[in-house]
Amino acid sequence: MSVRFAKAEDLDRINELRKQVNDLHSEALPAIFKKGFPEELRDYVFAIFGDPLKKILVCERDDAICGMAILNHITRPSTPFMHERDFLDIDEFCVDEACRRQGVASELIDFISDYAKSQGFDRIELNMW
Repeated sequence: MSVRFAKAEDLDRINELRKQVNDLHSEALPAIFKKGFPEELRDYVFAIFGDPLKKILVCERDDAICGMAILNHITRPSTPFMHERDFLDIDEFCVDEACRRQGVASELIDFISDYAKSQGFDRIELNMW
């Protein structure tokens, strides 16, 4: 297995994985999440692909993408309640349902941790339901 930054030709496969997550959410929490994978959700990954504050990762095994993560560099200014925060946010995370419990998530998390350290982040936050 290997983890790398996504290429443009990976985005359709990434959307297949993102749909798996959306389906899981809408089945488990139908009062919150809508069924389906509308155009706005599909287009999101294409819109952020070139954003310098966001990174898309893929995990490959046997030349097939089996997992993905979307990272977001977030800076929050100081408020009366909180200090200024600068951190790496894991905005989306998915392991293909056929590849779960096989170390894919661990590979992604290890890569994210190493990347965060190399970029000077001292904090990673996970944005998950």
